[in-house]
Amino acid sequence: MKTGQWLGVLPWLTFLALPAWAGEWNIDALMQGLAKHEGGRARFVETKTIALLDKPVVSSGELNYVPPNRLEKRTTRPRQELMVLDGDQLRLERGKQVFSIRLSDQPEALAFVDSLRGTLAGDKAALEKNYKLTLSGTPDRWMLDLLPDDQRIAAYVLRITFGGSHGRVEWIRYLQADGDSAVMTIEPLDDR
Repeated sequence: MKTGQWLGVLPWLTFLALPAWAGEWNIDALMQGLAKHEGGRARFVETKTIALLDKPVVSSGELNYVPPNRLEKRTTRPRQELMVLDGDQLRLERGKQVFSIRLSDQPEALAFVDSLRGTLAGDKAALEKNYKLTLSGTPDRWMLDLLPDDQRIAAYVLRITFGGSHGRVEWIRYLQADGDSAVMTIEPLDDR
């Protein structure tokens, strides 16, 4: 698969529960809360808008995050698919087909994945290597925008936005450079 195709299936990496906020509200406070996340499972519904299709593609299933580097997306509808990110390896299983890449061999995909892992880990420095960060809202209803600084990344993804309320990431939205986009809503299955 080409880098752009991998980017279309990676936004599932961003579910997490956040602790309650105290003190000044800014990117550092958000990152500190994200860094405390212990992982967990969540349900997702993802709606992709693809220019070549007449209507959006809706998928759903379960996410599992084991800090710091293992993320799984198990899609159950409309068809079964398993995607696993484990360290430097990304594996996708669709029926009997299995695709695998080393992220270090795909610098643009690695930068995209690292932006998601950096968010999960609350690693502001890692995020700022490739993205400009902008936080808006309040702890009760916030949005974190990631805008690529690197033109190689911007050739694939224009913007990634995380949204949350009451200490939880509730959705992620991303816009690809080709105009395709996706919104994923997330509902935790446990309260780790």
